[in-house]
Amino acid sequence: MIDLRQVLVHMRAGRWIDAHNLVQSDDSDSQQAAWLHGILHIQEGDLEDAEYWYGKANRNFRSRGTLDEELQRFEAELTV
Repeated sequence: MIDLRQVLVHMRAGRWIDAHNLVQSDDSDSQQAAWLHGILHIQEGDLEDAEYWYGKANRNFRSRGTLDEELQRFEAELTV
């Protein structure tokens, strides 16, 4: 399992490729990793892939918030 906090560090530093490569390497089938993968695709502007990853995360893509809201929700759930 990957360290999702490290993905966030890359993401916040503007290192999208590093963040994406790291989250894509997750082989745990984690819903949190899938959700973060979807958020990364939102940040990239690739909404089709984002919707796919939201589905893998069992999250409603159409009911998502803004990128900042999604990151805040993700970080809140990650600390639980």
